Amino acid sequence: MPVIAHIMLALVYITASVVGAVALYVNGYVPSITAGIIGATSALAMIQLHMAISRAGGGSVSEKDLFEIKQELRKITSRVAQNEQHAAELKSSFERDIAQRRETILNEMRGLEGMIQNLSKKFETRLQSVRAAPAADVPMDGASILDAVKEALRENRVDLHLQAIVNLPQRRTCFYEGFTRLRRANGQIIMPAEFLGAAERANLLGVIDNMLLFRCVQIVRRLSERDRRIGVFCNISMASLEDEMFFPPFLEFMRENRDLAHAMIFELGVRQFNQRSDTAMKNMSKLKELGFRFSLDKGDGLNFDLPQLQAAGVKFVKVNVERLLEELTPGGERPISSITRDIAAEDVPAVFVRYGIDLIAEKMETEKSVIEVLEFEIPFGQGHVFGAPRPIKGTLQDETAPPPDFVRRVSQAAM
Repeated sequence: MPVIAHIMLALVYITASVVGAVALYVNGYVPSITAGIIGATSALAMIQLHMAISRAGGGSVSEKDLFEIKQELRKITSRVAQNEQHAAELKSSFERDIAQRRETILNEMRGLEGMIQNLSKKFETRLQSVRAAPAADVPMDGASILDAVKEALRENRVDLHLQAIVNLPQRRTCFYEGFTRLRRANGQIIMPAEFLGAAERANLLGVIDNMLLFRCVQIVRRLSERDRRIGVFCNISMASLEDEMFFPPFLEFMRENRDLAHAMIFELGVRQFNQRSDTAMKNMSKLKELGFRFSLDKGDGLNFDLPQLQAAGVKFVKVNVERLLEELTPGGERPISSITRDIAAEDVPAVFVRYGIDLIAEKMETEKSVIEVLEFEIPFGQGHVFGAPRPIKGTLQDETAPPPDFVRRVSQAAM
């Protein structure tokens, strides 16, 4: 038989095998991979059969050749079966993996749904409690607020709430800020915005600062037992620093606890600091000599006199994150320092550090603000995104309560 005839027959075998494989796949009898294997196997078998017949000179095929062909067909069939089994196993494994992932996603969605429902219930409960609170519990004038403050001081209903201050970007808690919260007899909280004005007019800020200070000292001692790196920011009013009756015993108390100087930071408002009197400056210097540090909060921009802050013992400055980001732009305010060149935004924190002062971005409420602050390498952050102020545990509240004679002296001052 001419060579061209062998080639044409081979093409016919291949074409027939391809058509058969496509038919098997299109009709859905086997997957595409298996159909391809069957087609290739059939073409190869027919070509081998044709070659065997051709070698026999066109005569009958010997029994040996037929046996060899059958053996090859068995091997090919076995391989096809193995491939089909492997494909089935892969399909089964893939379906199991998909089912497991789907179940995991569903479980996570159920967990999120439960958390949202719990938060919704808590919010509704808080809302209902606020709505249900009798109008008589909400003071409408300064006199009633002052009466509530005096009663809370006499009955020692003064609680300490703590809010974390974290380092960035790690978000490790490095400090806590202590907040004073007064309670009415029914347990309702009197917020500082309600009582500070009335307390200042009645010269009670020193009394409140005393209560807060005592608890802060006790909390610092507890925290130092676990981690000496953690400190507490303790708010103190400028009126207390200028009060001749309050400051001497306060200074003596801090002298007795000067071993806590590394962990206690006294915090003042920026406006109070800028308007401080000579008496306040002198008393701050006395605290500085004992090793205590200061922090300024409620900063409105970056226009700070850094040499002045360094001389006063200020080690931290808090600026509202929105205002901070507004200033960290070309043309924004820059601190007063020994640097005469224009200070780039990314260099501002380093300039503060040069004077031993760290910047804290406060009132951070969203993750977006965190990301924006990280671009400028601000070292610390504070705000609800890292945790709201929380009361210390009930047992710890009792353990850090002032002794009876201290409460008695405070009660007399609050009369």
